[in-house]
Amino acid sequence: MRSVVQRVRECSVSVDGEIISSIRSGLLVYLGVTHEDNEKDAEYIAEKVVNLRVFPDELGKMNLSAADLGREIIVVSQFTLYADVRKGRRPSYDSAARPEHAQSLYELVIRMITERGLSTCGGKFQAKMDVRYVNEGPITILIDSKKQF
Repeated sequence: MRSVVQRVRECSVSVDGEIISSIRSGLLVYLGVTHEDNEKDAEYIAEKVVNLRVFPDELGKMNLSAADLGREIIVVSQFTLYADVRKGRRPSYDSAARPEHAQSLYELVIRMITERGLSTCGGKFQAKMDVRYVNEGPITILIDSKKQF
């Protein structure tokens, strides 16, 4: 499982011109799922996202997490995180999980983050979405559950 985590001042997700999710200061998480991913990968991603120390403390040092500050998190499904561009010019998405597998793990990550006490929302799975945000910092972190060790 892969995620791109961005610290945002604000973020909204729209489908067909209608805002379906929005947050103020918090984290935007793009989440990609591959065939081999399972509940342990979801647990790893959820735990990392919630406790990632990317918010400034009183001295301006990135020392605080979303959990420390009670920040909101918005999770958007992003199969293109498993794009393979090694051959030709058209990305291959063969490594991305089938929709039914990906959706269940995507929903599990959202549930696991919510269970840790944070306000969490998501995009609309398999929809064409417009994501608008202000990346604060900018702070952008990559997390890959297969690179734990």
